Amino acid sequence: MQRIELAPAAALFRSLGDPTRLAIVRRLSAGPARVADLVDAVGLAQSTVSKHLVCLRDCGLVTSDPVGRSSVFQLAQPALIDVLAAAETVLAATGNAVELCPTYGTGGQP
Repeated sequence: MQRIELAPAAALFRSLGDPTRLAIVRRLSAGPARVADLVDAVGLAQSTVSKHLVCLRDCGLVTSDPVGRSSVFQLAQPALIDVLAAAETVLAATGNAVELCPTYGTGGQP
């Protein structure tokens, strides 16, 4: 497989690679939510959550519907739930070794 063929998959993983975006996707895997709900779930400022939602929407991973004066966000791709479940399975199987990876892990740092 050529690197160019892997570019879309790499972009998907980069879009999920930010802890805040991943937390938003995880929360939305439980069902639709307003920005205020997502702010409560991730514990960050509304502007920060909104910035990450724009990224996820631009990547085609979430959609939103206006409801009154707010918007309700949901996963555009329900298969993301399967991606999250598969990631949890891999993490459990590797003993979370990815977290200790010297290149991409936290190296045991909080």
